[in-house]
Amino acid sequence: MKLLIAGAGFIVSDFLPIAKEVEKLELVGITGTERDLKTMQSYQAEYGITELYTDYDQALTKTTADTVYVAVPNFLHYVFAKKALEAGKNVICEKPFTVKYQEFKELRQLAETKGLILLEAITNQYLTNYQALKAELATIGPVKIVSMNYSQYSHRYDAFKAGEVLPVFDPKKGGGALMDLNIYNIHFLVGLYGMPKKVSYQANIQRGIDTSGILILDYGDFKAVSIVAKDVAAPVTSLIEGESKTIIVNGPANVMDSFTVVDHVNHTVQVDRKQHPHRMYEEFMAFSKMIEHHDLQAATRALDHSDLVIQVVQQAVADAGLELE
Repeated sequence: MKLLIAGAGFIVSDFLPIAKEVEKLELVGITGTERDLKTMQSYQAEYGITELYTDYDQALTKTTADTVYVAVPNFLHYVFAKKALEAGKNVICEKPFTVKYQEFKELRQLAETKGLILLEAITNQYLTNYQALKAELATIGPVKIVSMNYSQYSHRYDAFKAGEVLPVFDPKKGGGALMDLNIYNIHFLVGLYGMPKKVSYQANIQRGIDTSGILILDYGDFKAVSIVAKDVAAPVTSLIEGESKTIIVNGPANVMDSFTVVDHVNHTVQVDRKQHPHRMYEEFMAFSKMIEHHDLQAATRALDHSDLVIQVVQQAVADAGLELE
């Protein structure tokens, strides 16, 4: 996989240190805006990136990369991914895939028509600990309650309170707690249980954006609640409560450092099977393998999952009365 990175923000700085450890991944280029130039030049020097562009269209025309990692703000995902696919590039798009469901469907159709790989970068679906948790579900008995939490005080929230609206809190740029943090919990739940029967989202809304809220997914035999916040901080723990045992997820759903299984007599077993300390390593190992082997079947399974997640998000947005663009 020859990779061109589109974007120069936090997620890129988080990914670059482990890129060289991903098998069959060649970091070819990076593209951003003129404002990003100094940052990209520092990345280029530190990580041996050959190509640097400040014009995305030019980058797609000139790059030797076969795959584009779309790591720009949410509202640009659709446009950047579409242009890359039209240029004949495979695409790895950061979460959330797109703001609108119709945008996702268009991208998927375009990728299928061109025979290209299109994937959503969502860490938990590829974590070994997540797969181990899936296997453990068979031991805990019928599930009755699932409670997820991801409360993380945003370092941009003070600016928001002062009146400055940055993309992460801008409804016109696909911002908000649901899209930024609760997306991890939704992927986690849908990956385990599929599409819920009903979705509701009780959001705390300030100036048109959800800064926190409670998402409820009704699965019929059990209910799942997912708490998210960018305006408070709290210990992040999630529970899957079965009749025989409870699984405690230690840490946020996008990291899953470990999980603990507790029975009725308080006997505990801690499980940690992660292959690498960095949460993005396992997903990019999977992406590299899929693209190397042009595994369209694996990509289709991943897209089927993302499809359900986006439908849940759209129902939550509608239920809360949010108007995201």
